[in-house]
Amino acid sequence: MSAGSQIGCGTGAGACVRAPSAAARRATIFAAAGLALAGLVAADLLTGPSGLSAGALWEALRAGPAGENRAAAAILYQIRLPQVAMALIVGGALGLAGLVMQTLLANPLASPFTLGFSAAAGFGAALAIMFGGAISAALGLTLAPHLLTPLFAFAATLGATALVWGLAQVRGARPEILVLVGIAVLFFFQSLQSLLQFLAAPEVLQQIVFWLFGSLARASWPGVWVAGGIVALCLPLLAREAWALTALRLGEANAASLGLETEALRRRLFLITAALTAAAVSFTGTIGFVGLIAPHVARALVGEDHRFALPMAAIGGAVILVSASVAAKLISQGAAIPVGLVTAIAGIPMLIAVILGQKGRYDV
Repeated sequence: MSAGSQIGCGTGAGACVRAPSAAARRATIFAAAGLALAGLVAADLLTGPSGLSAGALWEALRAGPAGENRAAAAILYQIRLPQVAMALIVGGALGLAGLVMQTLLANPLASPFTLGFSAAAGFGAALAIMFGGAISAALGLTLAPHLLTPLFAFAATLGATALVWGLAQVRGARPEILVLVGIAVLFFFQSLQSLLQFLAAPEVLQQIVFWLFGSLARASWPGVWVAGGIVALCLPLLAREAWALTALRLGEANAASLGLETEALRRRLFLITAALTAAAVSFTGTIGFVGLIAPHVARALVGEDHRFALPMAAIGGAVILVSASVAAKLISQGAAIPVGLVTAIAGIPMLIAVILGQKGRYDV
């Protein structure tokens, strides 16, 4: 019997009979989730303040970026497609980062923002908006203005990662220590954010606040390629750790008894999660609840085996963010509401529904 069939079949003959049905159930769930995501992507492309019809959209898609209908081509290829692509990348990255973070910290309330990564990105963005030009000139850098904010946000996120890990290492980098240090770093960067907002001129303050809302409106093809490239680099690294993540869900002692070096594993996963979070928030701003809800939905649908939970968390995060994008355009058809506001408003009832729908999972 193969290793894969042993995991699916268990030890009894009756269990082996049930294994194919479990595989079929997972295949059905993945197919349904993929179809739902494809439908939402189509809906996201069809909605927007320009009123582009489905027929015009299809003709523009067939004609390509150099099509005769220049207005339709510009709307589709320069606005809607980059936004949809960014929603897929950011939603997937936040879903993956959330699942890894909850496993890493053994905490169902953990998310990519628990350790202060989002607050650090917000501080970096605010710093770039206020002083980015002067800082880059002082450093001799010649960066395009639209790249300064994501670059500063990315650098601040990685700086927060190093700060959290370095401080936690003093006490062994255990999950509870990481959470406590992360909360301290979270409040530290939030305080710095507030200080910059207090000092900012009104027009600069408006830019900072809009960035913090989290929006897909600033999506562009260069941002899509950079964020997508970072996520693509992280995917094989996460896939390689799927078995170790599943073992870690059994508890640190059990994982160690299976031969896992838990501290080295935690360090690798910590860096991967930081890269995913930085890639997600640097180009869109703060988007909450996706990384918190998607892992719970993934576990409810396909269980604790991270070979299946990881891809389902990515799909779930993408579904949530693309749904929020469609809802944001429908609520305010003249000007899309920042998608971060939609996820924040809708995230609370969604999280409560997920928790109440998993009776027994959170029993102590």
